[in-house]
Amino acid sequence: MLRILVFVCAALLLNAAPQRRRPAAPARTRPSPLAVRIDRLTASTAAARQAFWGLRVVDLAAGRQMVGRNEQKLFIPASNTKLFTTALALLRLGPEHRFSTVVSAPAAPDSEGRVTELRLVGGGDPNLSGRTIPYQAGGDEISGEPLRYIEELADRVVERGLRRIEGDVVGDDRAYVWEPYPDGWAQDDAVWEYGAPVSALTVNDNAFRLKILPGASGGDLARLELAPAFEYLVIHNHVRSTGGGERKIAVERLAGSRELTLAGVLPLRDRGAEYKLAVDDPALFAAAALRDALVRRGVVVTGSAVARHRYPWDQPAQAEAGVELARHTSAPLLEILRVADKVSQNLHVEIVLRELARQANGVGTRVEGLKLIRAFLEEMGVDARQFRFADASGLSRLTRVTPETITTLLAHMWTSPRRDAWVSLLPVGGRDGTLEHRFSGILEGRFVHAKTGTISSVSALSGYVLAPAGRPYAFSLVVNHYNGQSGEVRRIMDQIVAEIIRHSHSGAQARPGSGPR
Repeated sequence: MLRILVFVCAALLLNAAPQRRRPAAPARTRPSPLAVRIDRLTASTAAARQAFWGLRVVDLAAGRQMVGRNEQKLFIPASNTKLFTTALALLRLGPEHRFSTVVSAPAAPDSEGRVTELRLVGGGDPNLSGRTIPYQAGGDEISGEPLRYIEELADRVVERGLRRIEGDVVGDDRAYVWEPYPDGWAQDDAVWEYGAPVSALTVNDNAFRLKILPGASGGDLARLELAPAFEYLVIHNHVRSTGGGERKIAVERLAGSRELTLAGVLPLRDRGAEYKLAVDDPALFAAAALRDALVRRGVVVTGSAVARHRYPWDQPAQAEAGVELARHTSAPLLEILRVADKVSQNLHVEIVLRELARQANGVGTRVEGLKLIRAFLEEMGVDARQFRFADASGLSRLTRVTPETITTLLAHMWTSPRRDAWVSLLPVGGRDGTLEHRFSGILEGRFVHAKTGTISSVSALSGYVLAPAGRPYAFSLVVNHYNGQSGEVRRIMDQIVAEIIRHSHSGAQARPGSGPR
């Protein structure tokens, strides 16, 4: 009886004590239909499943994230890096900023037309070339005379009475510190036009075209054509013409060398191979081009073409006394940025970064320019752990950024006074720039205004979906570490953007004033 009473009392006490409840399981958020469709696409092929995907979609009218996937992870962004440089330049320098290139001498030509030295002083103009400005859809071909502005400057100094230079023709690029290759650019990049060295004195994108054509008969050396048509590099041609077989050509140049070696075979019926190759020293290249133009006009030059650089350890150069003989002023910065973003021109964006630094503190360097980008992002509230910039263009594999940071920039520019100008810089799907031939099977691809990015195993696309009947979205899509064909990954990326377009239509109508101004 006593045992029964103790048991009953214990039970009563236990029931009276407060019960500890297990913590409720967190509620699972059901993924949105858009996120589900994107997940299906990124799992649709073996290459897509293997890749590392980063994605963020933001409703600009509501100011909220629609979809996120690894959006706070660091990715190699490739040429999406250009978005940050061109945005900052548009805001800080302004669309009307211009660059000047000057030809000067220690004194005006004397009574016999003599000067002791002639200087071609670069001021950062990236378009001393035959490129059409303003940008026109259809590519980045420099269809005009590549040395057009050098020829014009030569005409002007001859008109000023120049007849003899008793000294050198100097290419002076000291407006920026001479650091031609940013950290993380591969050694092989320096051979090709897309990796041309950065300089304040840039002519023809610091590059030239080399065309290799078959000789007259089997066994003959191949014929070479250069544009611009003057010899700057020493070219060792070992390419032989053959009666049949396939074209096999190797192009080699040691880093920093002015010697180019060509080897291989070229069938007689081959249409020829064309390469866009970088020069090693842009200031020297420009000086050589001007010297050649003057000699063809009958000017006697006793000296050589030489370069004058400012190295990182040098003190700031003092302005040299002299007389200006000719000047060329660039197109407005807005047109320069449009070319840079539309066709993804690496050199031009690197130049703009150094110009930002020069205008801000008088020192045109990569490091000072990158400090300005960092400060720009911190002003937007971006944590410094979400980015690391080594260059301005994205050719460096040391540059890292999160999709969240990219869309933060896009949202910031959407609300800026420069919105219209900013959106006009970006390629348009199916119409121009690097998106001219993308979204061809998607009728509404024209609603995509976005910057591409491509290097080995990296593909990126970030920008806006601006459908007239839908809500405006900003998006960033970055893919790293894939081992398939880049075209396959790009196809899936374009399908993801098509889903974003459809989603923008399915939502509420865009708010008044939410479209491009």
